[in-house]
Amino acid sequence: TMEASAELLVTFGLILGIGLAADYLGRRTRLPRVTLLLLFGVAIGPGGLNLIPGLFVAQFDLIANITLVMVGFLLGEKITLRRLRAHGREILAISLASALGTSLVVTTGLWLVGTPLPMALVLGGIASATAPAATVDVVEQEHARSPFSRLLLSVVAIDDAWGLIIFSLCTAAATGLAYAQMDTALLTHAAMEIFGAIGLGLAIGVPGAALSGRVREGEPILTEALALVFLCGGLALYLEVSFLIAAMVMGATVANLARHHDRPFHAISAVDWPVMILFFVLAGASLEIDAVLTAGSIGAAYVVLRVIGKIASGWLGGRLGRTREVYGRWIGVALLPQAGVAMGMALVASSQLPEYRQEILSIAIGSTVLFELAGPFATRLALAKTTTRSAHRDRHAGTPKHDDSSG
Repeated sequence: TMEASAELLVTFGLILGIGLAADYLGRRTRLPRVTLLLLFGVAIGPGGLNLIPGLFVAQFDLIANITLVMVGFLLGEKITLRRLRAHGREILAISLASALGTSLVVTTGLWLVGTPLPMALVLGGIASATAPAATVDVVEQEHARSPFSRLLLSVVAIDDAWGLIIFSLCTAAATGLAYAQMDTALLTHAAMEIFGAIGLGLAIGVPGAALSGRVREGEPILTEALALVFLCGGLALYLEVSFLIAAMVMGATVANLARHHDRPFHAISAVDWPVMILFFVLAGASLEIDAVLTAGSIGAAYVVLRVIGKIASGWLGGRLGRTREVYGRWIGVALLPQAGVAMGMALVASSQLPEYRQEILSIAIGSTVLFELAGPFATRLALAKTTTRSAHRDRHAGTPKHDDSSG
């Protein structure tokens, strides 16, 4: 109807206006734009002033999928063979240690404080997930071009792939313990989701790379990049594979094989900010703030253990990957944001273990609210600390560190 269309357009305008305000405030106050957008979303959402039409909030899943596919595509660009040859050991060691270490710390800690083991395992699996969209936005807002920011983006790109594998193993073990049977179907589904996504990313990325840059410069380049992104996202959802991993593999394929690969990436980064504004404001509107209060003592233990797990395992990954000491010290802090991927995991786990459904959901939602609001501050702090410390160290060494140019 005319009224619904008018409502939708006014809401679009309002949310994009809020995005401009968040951008302005972010520049003036150094507050992360992500946190500001989420807070605005909470304020105008159903839990606040209730200014967003229900029809619009219902489209959150679609907007979230579009955003994450774009983010996956942009992160894929960071995974080039050149960068892997130079920093592959660091990237793999930190991402794997961070995901696995966090999961172990959270599972063990929760079990020791009296949480039933199936529930502790599931929450340990959920704890490994990070928030690619929030991390990318903080790096962009800070205009960070340091070796640490590049390392962080490369790690966050493959972090959720490890997280998905760990979560699937944890959930299969939890159902095995709860019902005395190993859920092999869950493991098979996880393998299909990951390997299917890799296959889809390659299937679209290879022809995409061959066609990249063949069109005249200018407008069609943006069309080309968006065509790849929407095609990849739609097919991933249709085939029920991970669209984040599919988009990342597609981005990495285009980045490695295309001769003019810079242009599609630069083109899409011009359009991803309005989409991200919609994503974060609607994410704020759909946050259930009450869940923070209902999460209780297990929820508080989960938050503390995840912070300890991320920082400790980031440091360990840094040692194993032989990265700079300062990077190892701060990479775990930078990986603290947690968002949609964790919520998706919680929904899967709660359907697998119905007797723990309420606890799993309230802890996952409650902790996601906290990590989504406070996490970007941690990422900003880590970027600031590593940049100043590196510059300070290089000044004293008298020579600049050469890994600046290798990514």
